[in-house]
Amino acid sequence: MAKLIGNAPNQVPTNGDLGSMAFEDKKNYATTSSPIYQPYRNIIINGDMSIAQRGTSSSGITSFGYNTVDRFITIASTAGTWTQSQSTDVPTGQGFSTSLKMDCTTANASLSSSSALQLNHRIEGQNLQYIKKGTANAESLTASFWVKSNKTGTYIVELFDRDNNRTISKTYIINSSNTWEKKTITFAGDTTGTLDNDNERSLEFITWLVAGSAYTSGTLQTSWGSLTSANRAVGQVNLADSTSNEWYITGVQLEAGTTASDFEFLPYDVNLQRCQRYYYFQTSGIYKRVCTATAYNSTIIDGTVFFKTTMRTTPSLVITSGTDYYRAIGNNGGDSFDDMFVLEGSTNQTGLRNSSQFSGTQGYSYFINTNNASSSVAFDAEL
Repeated sequence: MAKLIGNAPNQVPTNGDLGSMAFEDKKNYATTSSPIYQPYRNIIINGDMSIAQRGTSSSGITSFGYNTVDRFITIASTAGTWTQSQSTDVPTGQGFSTSLKMDCTTANASLSSSSALQLNHRIEGQNLQYIKKGTANAESLTASFWVKSNKTGTYIVELFDRDNNRTISKTYIINSSNTWEKKTITFAGDTTGTLDNDNERSLEFITWLVAGSAYTSGTLQTSWGSLTSANRAVGQVNLADSTSNEWYITGVQLEAGTTASDFEFLPYDVNLQRCQRYYYFQTSGIYKRVCTATAYNSTIIDGTVFFKTTMRTTPSLVITSGTDYYRAIGNNGGDSFDDMFVLEGSTNQTGLRNSSQFSGTQGYSYFINTNNASSSVAFDAEL
């Protein structure tokens, strides 16, 4: 007989054997919403908006790019101008401390046909094999999130299968102005189109905020099918029609099944490490260590940066450069240089080499520092 811990009906055998449990106890154990039961059930990374390695605010947004909160990319085209920020405005009593805010700073009340504003989360195919997409046993996916805006009305959430160019869109309604509301949306499983089992972008979770007629002139595609642009965002309100408009989101969860469980909170360090697979912000400011290095000869210095976690792919270097932005210190002296580039990179480490003037002693050891308040070093492996 297995020894049970806890109080009925949620008793759990200490030896992991469920066979000796009473039927009701098995049922309650199997359906518990505790994170212990289904760890990492949330397909979305950083859905609580707690990690923002690039900074907490970015203004003048008119195109696409990662701006503040990790893992959420903004896609914008002739849809006004925006400030994005990591906000502390959150739903009361739900455990969240941060949200993502979009604030319209230049309006566009007369959209062009191609106008669009999306907040997009991109997911690797190898993380999605268990949903069995493209088979007869394809899993439904349920999205849940908290949202708030002064602009009430209909909004669109879309799943886009990039591997097979297939989409499905659903609506949600913001009913009350400036009020946090929880939304739950279920997408049927797709029996057509398997997802590639690799580290590339396969599925996108898209929240629409602005959509021109190129995306709204058809009939909303509420079941899976081949991408038809005109059917993607039918009914979407224009959040860009006034500089008074703002929109907040937090608690984004996407999970297999037809019901939404409580949001899966992860420890901050675990969440940060998951984000660092895609983007690793190393350092910024003046007099901060970048790496140790060796003078290859009298004009070239090579250093190595080891990443905090294995990155998705060999990353590109994201660096601010300028006159004397970096400095190699060693041999009882040092010399400054303007810029660096990647030399022989991998997913675990990368070499850095100066790309401008340096004067040192061949074979001597140095360490490379930032040398300007505007200096920064990061590594990008985003989808």
